[in-house]
Amino acid sequence: MKGLIFREFLGMVEKEFGYETVDLIIEKSHILSKGCYTRVGTYPHSEMFALVSELSKEKNISVNTLLYKFGKYAFIIFAKTYPIFFKDKRNSFELLADVEETIHVEVLKLYPDAELPSFKTEVIGDKEMTMLYRSRRSLGDFAGGLIDGCLEYFNENAIVEKEILEEDGSVVLFRILKSDEERN
Repeated sequence: MKGLIFREFLGMVEKEFGYETVDLIIEKSHILSKGCYTRVGTYPHSEMFALVSELSKEKNISVNTLLYKFGKYAFIIFAKTYPIFFKDKRNSFELLADVEETIHVEVLKLYPDAELPSFKTEVIGDKEMTMLYRSRRSLGDFAGGLIDGCLEYFNENAIVEKEILEEDGSVVLFRILKSDEERN
């Protein structure tokens, strides 16, 4: 997993819970990197799970909820850092449908050794889309947070249904059903 993701996660933890919590979860997780991540470095994804697990214990928030919150947080960071991916996108479906064919292709140019999840998307109409997530890392909750972050970015209201297709969470189907109601 790229160091960029770890750095953003620790940034979210610091913003939400303070630097002391960042220090505490790094110390308690006994990770090899000791929390020193470069943006382009590659680190075992087990370190992310160790950090999230420690934060979960410390703050009594489920791992799933923390991964989801991190996905929403990361989407905002990605939107600010990579505005080129948002150019000419009129809505969330246009952006989400472009993840696999354009965004991930460009990410691999920057980080050739990145191990990205795969997304198979199907736009069923103006109001419905499915995204099939696959990754051995089983970060479907993070992906769900990214999806909701995208919907918020475009100020769209939708119901996102999540169906876990593999028991280990490595394959998840998201159904996104847009509503005409304004976002709260």
